Amino acid sequence: MNTLYRWQAFLIGDPRHYLLEHRLLNTISLINSVTNLVGSALQSSTLLLVLHLVTGILFLACYYSSRFEGAYRQLYWPFVGITAIFLFLNSLENAGFRGGAHYYFLVAYVIAVILSNRWQRTVAVTIFFILVVATLGVIQFQAPKMMKDYESDLQRFSDVGSNFLFVLIFLGVLVTILAQNLNQERSKSDRLLLNILPNSVAEELKRKERVKPMVYECATVLFTDFVGFTKLAEKMTAEELVAELDNSFRAFDEIARRHNLEKIKTIGDAYMAAGGLPTPNETHAVDCVLAALEFQAYIESEQIRRNALGLSGWPIRIGIHSGPLVAGVIGQEKFSYDVWGDTVNTASRMESSGVPGRINISHDTYELVKDYFECEYRGAITAKNKGEIEMYFVNGIKPEFAKDTGNLGTQGRFLELYLKSEAG
Repeated sequence: MNTLYRWQAFLIGDPRHYLLEHRLLNTISLINSVTNLVGSALQSSTLLLVLHLVTGILFLACYYSSRFEGAYRQLYWPFVGITAIFLFLNSLENAGFRGGAHYYFLVAYVIAVILSNRWQRTVAVTIFFILVVATLGVIQFQAPKMMKDYESDLQRFSDVGSNFLFVLIFLGVLVTILAQNLNQERSKSDRLLLNILPNSVAEELKRKERVKPMVYECATVLFTDFVGFTKLAEKMTAEELVAELDNSFRAFDEIARRHNLEKIKTIGDAYMAAGGLPTPNETHAVDCVLAALEFQAYIESEQIRRNALGLSGWPIRIGIHSGPLVAGVIGQEKFSYDVWGDTVNTASRMESSGVPGRINISHDTYELVKDYFECEYRGAITAKNKGEIEMYFVNGIKPEFAKDTGNLGTQGRFLELYLKSEAG
């Protein structure tokens, strides 16, 4: 399948990067060029031989210009024109409506409509094909000598039958190609939707076109923020700044995914994720702390790398709080999955009241994770607009869960497996 996909991507374009109509024009122009060039060798008439050869070369030029030069938007009318001229002259040489060559106009019209992309163009191409076919009909009845008729009814029957059969096959292939491309487009849009929304939420949105807000009795929210980001940003170009943030947030995304967290959003240099949603679970607080420890380890390794290059480090604060919240989708044009409630505000205060390089958690989160992590009581710390809140630093996983060689990822997996076995 991978080999087939690579060949398809080479011949007509990778579905991940090429639009549907672009791939269709590539496909159809390639098929037309091959069939006409091969057909030129099978013609007994000099005119048909030249017609097939010339149009085959022109279709090949369309394919090359569209596939490798990316000029598919400018090729619509040239492609339709070449197709119409070929079919018109081919019909004249095959007895017009008596020969069945006009069946191909149906295929050409369907292709033109599929590729039209705009209703104005669809109307224009419909009128165009009506005029071409009407002209053929006028010639058929007013100047029949312009057409080459059959020598016998058997020859006519054979030609009409073969034309009809070929059109059926061609339409079947066309529908198959179109269905495959539409499925690829659907997969692409589904992947994009899942990058924005959780899977269950995306499915509900597709079914009902709206998502009912969910109330969670207890979930855990995690915030991170780079310390002194504004000053660091002043020393970097925009491209360097975005690249550094992108590297860090990509790493955070992977860590969050492994620990069953739902990324909510990034706001500037801040990163927000939550555990225990959209599907509630009992391990959301532990999941968030494990992810925070890996965030911390990643940033520390990045600081070592940056220091070796003579660059400033990117110290980070992490804050976590657990409690009730509401989650849902807001917006219609550019919707997003978000969470609301005092739990979110308190988690934000845990981050802003923290210390660079440390993980700061609330008392509510501490009560949920104290059996598994070494925590250091900080006391009641005043948080902006929240008053005094009891806070703790997380220093690491407790020795009985820090299995193997001290690798944080391995420790985290062991602890998660332990919790699952306890729940079972």
